[in-house]
Amino acid sequence: MASRDGTVGVEPWDTEWAAEQAAAVLLYLGRNAPEVLENASVLEPHEDADHQAAMHGDELAYLEALRGYCRAGRDEALRIRRGRREVSIG
Repeated sequence: MASRDGTVGVEPWDTEWAAEQAAAVLLYLGRNAPEVLENASVLEPHEDADHQAAMHGDELAYLEALRGYCRAGRDEALRIRRGRREVSIG
């Protein structure tokens, strides 16, 4: 089936939906791993993955990339917190 712009088999990408999903991820990280947002370089590979999924209009891959973004943020926050704890104990 052709879309409005004549493209066959490709659904239009819902940018509003994608922005809502990304905002939810940033809110989650802001609440649960704020130290990661101060230096978000660990999240860059996941930004690339969600960008690629968005460029291909793949909602499932986009959501999976955002989950990876959350996991990477959580893991980095835990690493930072463990490092702080070890320094304060030592």
